Amino acid sequence: MANLYERIGGEGAVNAAVDLFYRYVLSDGRIARFFEGVDMDDQIAKQKSFLTMAFGGPNNYSGLDMRNAHKKLVAKGLNDSHVDAVLENLGRTLHQLGVGEPEVKEVLALADSVRGDVLNR
Repeated sequence: MANLYERIGGEGAVNAAVDLFYRYVLSDGRIARFFEGVDMDDQIAKQKSFLTMAFGGPNNYSGLDMRNAHKKLVAKGLNDSHVDAVLENLGRTLHQLGVGEPEVKEVLALADSVRGDVLNR
């Protein structure tokens, strides 16, 4: 069986999803403030690399682990409601791009599985 990366469409699909996802996130008043002062080109490139690896594609990710990558955001007040908003935007992105429901559920479950690390719990 093909891995998640292949089932959602590989590199092209990940790139399209990350680009659309950040458009949604940056316009979402619940979470946009966490990206103030962030080099979004760098952030988008890191996210594409991370998701490619997380979905079973080539592993070229060299960024921080989830706990360390989000530590400063937790200090700024990042909490479950913000993670929920991110997941909502991610689901919206995948649906907008026509990703199948089984894959959307798998992506959201994978993203939610790191909630504890993201929130440093």
